Amino acid sequence: MQTSISSMKEMVQEKWNKRPLIISGPCSAETEEQVMETAVQLARTGKVDMLRAGIWKPRTKPGMFEGIGTKGLPWLLQAKKITGLPTTVEVATAKHVQDALQFDVDVLWIGARTTVNPFSVQEIADALRGVDIPVLIKNPVHPDLDLWCGGIERLQKAGLQQVGMIHRGFASYGNTEFRNAPMWHLPIEMKRRFPEMLLICDPSHICGNRTLLQSVAQKSIDLDFGGLMLETHIDPDHAWSDAKQQVTPERLAEMLDALVWRFENTDEKEFISALATLREQINQVDDELLTLLGQRMKIADKIGDYKKDNNITILQTNRWNDILDRAFKKGELLGLSREFVTRYFDAVHLESINHQNKIMNS
Repeated sequence: MQTSISSMKEMVQEKWNKRPLIISGPCSAETEEQVMETAVQLARTGKVDMLRAGIWKPRTKPGMFEGIGTKGLPWLLQAKKITGLPTTVEVATAKHVQDALQFDVDVLWIGARTTVNPFSVQEIADALRGVDIPVLIKNPVHPDLDLWCGGIERLQKAGLQQVGMIHRGFASYGNTEFRNAPMWHLPIEMKRRFPEMLLICDPSHICGNRTLLQSVAQKSIDLDFGGLMLETHIDPDHAWSDAKQQVTPERLAEMLDALVWRFENTDEKEFISALATLREQINQVDDELLTLLGQRMKIADKIGDYKKDNNITILQTNRWNDILDRAFKKGELLGLSREFVTRYFDAVHLESINHQNKIMNS
């Protein structure tokens, strides 16, 4: 399938604007045969818009497979010529950018380990100055939205018109359900800050395993994400990197078929009226919650006065444990998750401490 440069640019633009946008391919380009066969199988599903493959892999420790390097770029170019799928790769340096552009890569993305370094993002932005190409930027490894926003702004200031975001979760210490915690409230906040910008989800890196891919993908769709980036491999169990989180192209197609795509807006008057009524109920409950929280802080202020007069420390560990135990029991009866109750009371407790600290040190 031969495609001219001009028609490919038009196709890339069309795909970029498509919702949902589905990007898939191997975590790493390993061999020419592996890249070609994966691309052909993905194209055959008719469900994938762009082909991804890791060419340079920033690994945690030396000695791990760090990507095939520039050698793999001709493989991607050939895969594009045969399947018609636009290609996308991760770049971390100006040299990566130059090499990718030389082999007509259609879309670039900046990885989480690069987003954390403003110098690296600026280097990439400078290398792309004057280049008309879409660029996606992943969230930084740790939950710092200013870093994520800063990366976006650096790209935009370099003149890039098509910038999008990839949510791949955030690193957390210790063993958890996810490889990278989703922390859904953070990409939701990014959607609020950049309402017109493309935001897609990378369930592969959030999960770190195949088991949770479907549920995480569905959760992102329900939160109005604009698409998905999912890793596929013709032989996942023997992949050279991130074997546990990759699926075959056939399994990918099954997953995509099972997803329920929902849309933010509808024109049906009955739906709009019913939703408006429920939202007004939410507004009223929120007002009541804020009023009650204000009253709670006034009581905390009085407790602060008492502690100051009697030279008592702000933090009373036993009392805090009692509050949490009571909240967990009550929350369970009300259908509230332990995780939510913990986050909520942590926030309330911190605000109470801040109130009392001002009083005791005034």
